[in-house]
Amino acid sequence: MIRLFNVYYPVRTLVLLIGEALIVWTSFLLGAFCMLGQDTYLALNYEGGYFKIFGVTALVLLCSHWLDLYDTARLNTKGELYFRLLMVPGVLAFILAAIAYVRPNYLLGSGSSEVGLVILTVALFGWRIGFGWLVQLPILVERVYVLGTGDRAQRVVLGLRQNPEIGVEIASWTGKMEGAVTREAVAAHLMEVVQKQKVHRVIVATSDRRGTIPMQELLTLRMRGVKIEEATTWLEKISGKIEVENLYPSWLVFGQGFRRTTTFIFVRRILSIVISSIGLILSLPLLPFIMLAIRLDSKGPVFYTQTRVGKGDRLFKVVKFRTMRQDAEAGGPKWAGDKDPRVTRVGKFLRSSRLDEIPQLWCVLKGDMAFVGPRPERPEFIEMLSKEIPFYGVRHMVRPGLTGWAQIKYKYGSTVADSREKLQYDLFYIKNASIGLDMLIMFQTVKTVLLRRGAQ
Repeated sequence: MIRLFNVYYPVRTLVLLIGEALIVWTSFLLGAFCMLGQDTYLALNYEGGYFKIFGVTALVLLCSHWLDLYDTARLNTKGELYFRLLMVPGVLAFILAAIAYVRPNYLLGSGSSEVGLVILTVALFGWRIGFGWLVQLPILVERVYVLGTGDRAQRVVLGLRQNPEIGVEIASWTGKMEGAVTREAVAAHLMEVVQKQKVHRVIVATSDRRGTIPMQELLTLRMRGVKIEEATTWLEKISGKIEVENLYPSWLVFGQGFRRTTTFIFVRRILSIVISSIGLILSLPLLPFIMLAIRLDSKGPVFYTQTRVGKGDRLFKVVKFRTMRQDAEAGGPKWAGDKDPRVTRVGKFLRSSRLDEIPQLWCVLKGDMAFVGPRPERPEFIEMLSKEIPFYGVRHMVRPGLTGWAQIKYKYGSTVADSREKLQYDLFYIKNASIGLDMLIMFQTVKTVLLRRGAQ
């Protein structure tokens, strides 16, 4: 796996993305050669042809991203994959037609774009079929041995099997041993598998390491070039979260990450101010209509304020458009549930479109929140969650955010189990926070909002 913006990506996904970009570029370049002939050189070098092809390439990659074509975990069958793949040139055709109507000089002339689109349609299908063969090559497959027999080891095995795009093949694991699990038996099984199947990596996923872990054999393998890795780090790579089960405070203290320089804090604050200011300016025309709709739909104030817990456990008031009945919490605070009857008709739309979050941009400008960070929780829930979930207070070492890693990776949470899951994503963000990761989260948030994922 390759690390970009402090997030791990499978090599296969990057190969797929780069290969697709080259195919799009080549398809429209061939379209220009086919239709422009001797004028191709002039069109490419003196009429901005290369920039036009670059723009089309970016459009195709963006469309493929929105259709989850680089996230194979969301695609259930090959039929669904090919259907969505066919949608890419279809959507692109509409976009190019609109551009040709408004700004025809933005496209390659003389039918080059149309021919390029036809070539692209065929090439995309050919590339995806060829990619299926390419990923089976040994150079893109890594064999691992999972050392452990408990729940943690099973989660590693299951995670690797459910994410074939990572390019990892499980040679074996300790749970497949026969007989008693002793240090000698584990060592013999490990060395036998490594020797017969040429294992590249050993993932240590055992919680009790006293007397059962074959340390001498692991050291020998390390000296031979076999990579030895701890399960917490590996689970972080494949899932984008840090599991709190079997997590030791020493890992948080001595592990990499969790560092925030003055420069990073300053740049991140400036970025939050700029993005929030732009968001408020763009949303100004919508505010009167939203306020009128709330007034006409139900009784009560337009805005709703709640006390939330921010950085350093400091309390602050968060402002949102009201989406529930005025008496929604007459019986005390509680999470919003699926199809919550307290949500008004207008409130349902505001929640699904995230328009109810617009007033929180003011909280970002004030400094109570950042644009990116863990979502702020209510103090009534914080007290309960801190008792139920280990390390829950760590999320308060940074400013809460309007959007965050947990928001784009997980659904809306309304239970303790959901809060535990979202904390694991928050810990990953806090550990790996960077400007690049913030920009990635903002980019993914646009997709999440437009597709209305995770709202409730």
